[in-house]
Amino acid sequence: RGFCLSRGLGDVYKRQGLLPPVPFHGQHQAGILPPAQRATAVVSFDATAEGRGELVELFQTVTDRARFLTAGGTPAPTGINGPASDSGVLGPTVVPDGLTVTFGVGSTLFDDRYGLAAKLPPRLTPMRSFPNDNLDPAQSGGDLILQLSAGNSDAVLHALRDITRHTRGGMQVNWRMDGFCSPARPSGTVPRNMLGFMDGISNPAISSAQQMDKLVWVQPGQADEPAWTAGGSYFVVRLIRMFVEFWDRVDIYEQEQMIGRRRATGYPLDADSIFATPNFGQDPTGDIIPLNAHIRLANPRTPQTADSRILRRAYNYDRGIDAVGDLDMGLLFTCFQQDIRRQFEATQKRLINEPLIDYISPFGGGYFLALPGVTGSSDYFGRALLA
Repeated sequence: RGFCLSRGLGDVYKRQGLLPPVPFHGQHQAGILPPAQRATAVVSFDATAEGRGELVELFQTVTDRARFLTAGGTPAPTGINGPASDSGVLGPTVVPDGLTVTFGVGSTLFDDRYGLAAKLPPRLTPMRSFPNDNLDPAQSGGDLILQLSAGNSDAVLHALRDITRHTRGGMQVNWRMDGFCSPARPSGTVPRNMLGFMDGISNPAISSAQQMDKLVWVQPGQADEPAWTAGGSYFVVRLIRMFVEFWDRVDIYEQEQMIGRRRATGYPLDADSIFATPNFGQDPTGDIIPLNAHIRLANPRTPQTADSRILRRAYNYDRGIDAVGDLDMGLLFTCFQQDIRRQFEATQKRLINEPLIDYISPFGGGYFLALPGVTGSSDYFGRALLA
């Protein structure tokens, strides 16, 4: 049973340091545009539903649970001898803490199990392996993808337990990565990654509907796109190990030359403010910002590369230590775009053999399509796809 955001409840959120509910219904999924939340989990699933009918039930169940969890409320009681209706992790009342649920499909869902082969979007393919990647099949791909983000980890884990409980028999976890977004340090700047540099400074403006329609959302009538994809967005997940112990022995000047920004301030090497646009045209030989600096390769800022920009959403991860005792931490990179080949892959090709490759190792992730939004109480994720 959902509840309204009363003034009293808003005061409770503020007092407890929690975020208010994010509206679930809309043309697009609500978790795509907002900046990275404090906590996230990206979970890949294999579909185990038997036939098209059970797959429809699965998508409806995911929708129903997402609708409740993002609004919050008191879980419905069960019978006297029935199991508890909720894990209780958040207490007797589910407070969403800004929870968003982003749900998508991978290319492997479109096989002969569910009769969806004819509806496969040509742009939805298995994830490509680039030079310098070290992809682990056990941590790559999947029929379905779920990203849960919220203000605190307990809200994320509560939602994950709830959804997996209600979908048992319909989908099974394939791989999972938990992430966190660090506070901006210093305050008022941009969160930092595990290399110590600010991350996501030059994203497209989410306030510009024109930019979002050009770069993020699949448009109605877009060439080579099935009608059911309109309002969705192509979702790339890339798991990137960072060899932080090795990186920490590198001179700061050399680090800045590889990135193209000052580590302390985030300023481009040729500017004196964080959001300044690097002037590559005034530095054609790379005397100030090297020609192979990360920011220069990723976004050359030319008319020819303007439509290859992506909406970047990066999180840090920390999994303790690996089998030989090295620190296992890095980047849970996610991004959204209208066309993976035109945007993510074009960017990634420019980054092949950049100097940073000695300190990072992409090892997993996948390509997915974040489904169009759920428009109302009678709608559900993927309804146009499964109709």
